[in-house]
Amino acid sequence: MASPKTLEIVTATVPVLEEHGVAITTVFYKNMFNEHPELLDIFNETNQKLGRQQTALATTVLAAAKHLDKLATLLPQVTQISHKHRALQILPEHYPIVGKHLIGAIKEVLGEAATDDIIDAWTEAYDEIASVFIQIEHGMYEEAMWQGFALFKVTKKEAVATDIAAFTVVPVDKSENNSGNDSANALEIDLSKLILTAGQYITVKTDPKDSDHIALRHYSLYSASTDTGIQFAVRRDNRNEHHGLVSNYMHDQLEVGDTVLLSAPAGDFALNQDLIQQNDIPLVLMSAGVGVTPVLSMLEAQVLANPKRPIIWVYACQNIAHHAFSDQVSKLLEQAESVEKHIFYFESGQLLDAAWLATLPNPADIYVCGSMPFMESMIDGLVALDHGIDSVHYEPFGPKMSLGG
Repeated sequence: MASPKTLEIVTATVPVLEEHGVAITTVFYKNMFNEHPELLDIFNETNQKLGRQQTALATTVLAAAKHLDKLATLLPQVTQISHKHRALQILPEHYPIVGKHLIGAIKEVLGEAATDDIIDAWTEAYDEIASVFIQIEHGMYEEAMWQGFALFKVTKKEAVATDIAAFTVVPVDKSENNSGNDSANALEIDLSKLILTAGQYITVKTDPKDSDHIALRHYSLYSASTDTGIQFAVRRDNRNEHHGLVSNYMHDQLEVGDTVLLSAPAGDFALNQDLIQQNDIPLVLMSAGVGVTPVLSMLEAQVLANPKRPIIWVYACQNIAHHAFSDQVSKLLEQAESVEKHIFYFESGQLLDAAWLATLPNPADIYVCGSMPFMESMIDGLVALDHGIDSVHYEPFGPKMSLGG
């Protein structure tokens, strides 16, 4: 527990650091990568260039600092971030490196205003925050279905929309591995014993030719079944003059028979188990674009567990060519006894807006996935309509993860 003096100083200086938050984290990343270029293999290079990672770190540290005397209240948000850390293989030894350069960046940006008392207080605050993450992630590493990155072989690749490819992969063990340098990553993984949770994601580790660094990306499972392998989907990311490093590699170069490295499934975006067998509170699955991937796995899980529960399926995308998993969704919905299906094509002027959200029943058990602007719009609209925040669940793509106000 941070000392009373530290709490007082941190509370008083949070507004100052908020004002300079992105500047501080920009300096932090520059200095840390200069001294530890190997960490570029962990952090998303694209998010660095676009400034997303800097904003995310500033938001996370400052929000945690605001709640330094009651960090337990942030457990759900900390857990969400810790899942991504475990999936990326961020280890306890990384935290002192981050702390050193974060405190150094505060000194550099604030200059003479960063007194010894302020630096000491923020050092103690960071250590307190880091210890919480390390403790939670320790448990996640122990519970992971395998350690590190394991070698998998692609057994199926299918286009499920103009810009989305679905992959099925199976583990490669040492006896059948002929890929040379990947031998250390061929682990003994029994596919039949893997227990996946609808809503989880895997993390792919690649070494693209167009980059000097390893690249890691999270991709959601579109099914929790392991009958044929682990199944996930990848959207080709070429929007706004951006050329997605990993997504384009997966679409253009990774083929059936090739191998890929995955860390164990992670994430806490999951169906409320207390409501699956109940039929009085409807399940609302709301997604846009490739955000359909985790909610498709939830639809499958719900139909298999209790097809009598009312289901409201809401999906938005650019047009019919971008409509992902259309056939799979229709087949699953046919197995449910009470279904509403709503499709919105943006190019046709069909808007999923606040007025339409008002037609949803309340109470409802709601799951939202898509781009950050889409989710922020949906969540804000739902909360404004008095849907309790505990009944609105979401999975954020990218690094923007606030810990609350």
